[in-house]
Amino acid sequence: MPNRSFQWPDGARAAISLTFDDARTTQIDAGIPILDAHDLKATFYVSPANAGQRLDGWKAAAANGHEIGNHSLSHPCSINFHFDDDNALEDYSLERMERDLLGASDEIERLLGVRPVTFAYPCGQTFIGRGAGCRSYVPLVAKHFIAGRSAFDETPNDPMVADLAQLTGMEADRAGIEQLTALIDRALDQGSWLVLFAHNVGTGGHQALGAETLEALCRHAQGSAVWMDTVANIAAYVHEARDKAAGK
Repeated sequence: MPNRSFQWPDGARAAISLTFDDARTTQIDAGIPILDAHDLKATFYVSPANAGQRLDGWKAAAANGHEIGNHSLSHPCSINFHFDDDNALEDYSLERMERDLLGASDEIERLLGVRPVTFAYPCGQTFIGRGAGCRSYVPLVAKHFIAGRSAFDETPNDPMVADLAQLTGMEADRAGIEQLTALIDRALDQGSWLVLFAHNVGTGGHQALGAETLEALCRHAQGSAVWMDTVANIAAYVHEARDKAAGK
């Protein structure tokens, strides 16, 4: 059911955050120039090791109003991915995860001079441990960040009730403009906050958003009644709106 009780600013009927993971070089070379040409800001969830390879580009992005977010220090995912069997979430403790999150924020601040205020869960996974010992690390994200973004979800966020520590993220990689405009139209119908995520820009392959698609998405967003901004800026607005609604 559409959320008609929440008021987005300046007559907007929905919000969109475009996010990119891992600090891929194509984001600097192909993605940010398109965004800047349209004066639109995105959120980049950087891996510090990757960001260190293009420091000038990432510093310029931050200075131009793009958000630099935390994507962990070591990118731990389920052992089923076999990225690094010695860094599997199933073998983590909450204490180890907290060290990883804070270590990433410290390193990003050292490299880029900004301290992240939002987080994206690597692989969209929010757990540590296994079986009876499995635990959510969403509370850690809620403790240290104003918002956290999940991945591979199926619905945009209801701004009045969504858990900001685990916002849904919907995949933009490999999507065509028809798919993405359909998601935007759905957000407009619902009055919701659509958070999209992608990886590379313009390279083809499994984890890439086409440059032409990004260009078309920017044009469509600017021609629609949507507020397109960073996760941090929209999360701050939602926090404030909820506090006002609760009489705080």
